[in-house]
Amino acid sequence: MKRLAWRAAGAAIAGTVVLVAPTAVHAHETVQRGDLEIVVGFGTEPAYLGQPNSVQVVLTHGGEPVVDLGDTLAVEVSYGDERPVELALEPNFAVGAYGEPGDYRAWLIPTAAGPYTIHLSGTVDGEDLDETVTSGSDTFSEVESGSEIMYPVEAPATTDLVERIERESARVADAAERIDAAELRAAQATDDASSARTIALVGVAIGLLGVASAGTAALVGRRRLRTVR
Repeated sequence: MKRLAWRAAGAAIAGTVVLVAPTAVHAHETVQRGDLEIVVGFGTEPAYLGQPNSVQVVLTHGGEPVVDLGDTLAVEVSYGDERPVELALEPNFAVGAYGEPGDYRAWLIPTAAGPYTIHLSGTVDGEDLDETVTSGSDTFSEVESGSEIMYPVEAPATTDLVERIERESARVADAAERIDAAELRAAQATDDASSARTIALVGVAIGLLGVASAGTAALVGRRRLRTVR
């Protein structure tokens, strides 16, 4: 009975794989330009925020995989109003060794959830190519936060962490400025008190000198008076 149960489970898993595989392939955009076919999407889909991923570009020409692309094709990725970034496209295969011939990747780590745009420009087997594809329900996977599959604790998004760090940094900087200002005021107050003490001591010294001078003058006057008598 246990063996039958395991076989049934295996059959169910196999059926799931058969059902999922076409969906994963469908989650890429296919562009046909004459004899040239370009399949574009994220290498790992669903694509999750903060997880290593890649731009996947599968190239076939005349029904044959393109295995000698070289550096003739440029890949640019953009998100919203952010400045686009150009990524290095490299083969994810070795003919006769591993991978699917014609499968090229440009590696990246998405740091924001939402739609991404991929721009391909250059030549493939001498054919000019200039294509732009944006992720969406009809093309390829948008980047998801992944919060619904996090376990056991939902981790904050990278952007949230950055915002928190920026807020805390601003607080620390503001506190440091306040401390510096307070220390400056304290130093100024100390200097003022020191100056006041110095002035007071000078005044006392002048007063003592005045008293001493007056006493000396009185003593001299008395001596003169005695001499006159």
